[in-house]
Amino acid sequence: MLIPITLVFVALLALLQIPMTITVGLKRVHTGIRFMDGGDPDLMQRMRAHGNFTETVPITLLAMGGAELVGTPASLVWAGGLILLGGRLIHYTTIRSVGWGNGRAIGMSMTFLALAGFAICILVAIIRNLI
Repeated sequence: MLIPITLVFVALLALLQIPMTITVGLKRVHTGIRFMDGGDPDLMQRMRAHGNFTETVPITLLAMGGAELVGTPASLVWAGGLILLGGRLIHYTTIRSVGWGNGRAIGMSMTFLALAGFAICILVAIIRNLI
């Protein structure tokens, strides 16, 4: 069984991660800092924005794929994917532009909403099959 909606978001989020990774590498080349952040606040912001993306997106995409596989309505899968995508963009742009603003919390909340929503969809489907 294919999971076409999830695969759309896998592709979009994978493409978003490329420039995030590049900005960290370019800053390292520019500053000569090869490991950690060297006390450079801009490098730290870039690293945390990229790191948080890397920490949260894979598990959410796995949950999204699981939700799609168990038959969650397409509209819910699309909605969750858009919430995840929006949350990651808000989180990243907030960290990169102002650091630790409200957008960071909003972006994380949106990410957790998508993650929890997909997990609940999976559990509901499993429970329905057991009853």
